[in-house]
Amino acid sequence: MSIGDAVRPNLGEFMSLVCFKAALRGVEDTLGDDGANVVMVRAGKMRGHDVAKALGLAGTNPPFEQIAATLDAAFGAAGTRLCRVEKVYVDGDQIIVETQEPVCMAGEAPDSSRQCTYSLGAVGGALEAMLGKTFRCEHTDSVLRGGSSDKFVFSPL
Repeated sequence: MSIGDAVRPNLGEFMSLVCFKAALRGVEDTLGDDGANVVMVRAGKMRGHDVAKALGLAGTNPPFEQIAATLDAAFGAAGTRLCRVEKVYVDGDQIIVETQEPVCMAGEAPDSSRQCTYSLGAVGGALEAMLGKTFRCEHTDSVLRGGSSDKFVFSPL
């Protein structure tokens, strides 16, 4: 599935998780944790918006029952492998997305305090583009901290 414009005739669209994590650590070292979080969430949001547009889903406001499958197809094993998207549901005014294996959490030790930023932003950006709303993004539960999933919570602004 191609949902971008990256063209490399020999290497293709994908790169190493090790290289992504090295880039993430470099951004954190340069900007500090708070600055890096802002930058990585924003970069993810931009990617999510682009993915929704490339798939023709921007502004379509699809039913929540379809959003999980759509996001998993784009970001999961059949897509860019950013994270698996298992569930999307509404709780009050918040949208909850349950994910597995988000890229930012790969290789982290149990009980790691790391917050997933890029995957969180990408999922949030795709939701924003599809639903025509802006959200505050938060990574709440984590598999590394005993959760059953890495839970992303999106609250309307």
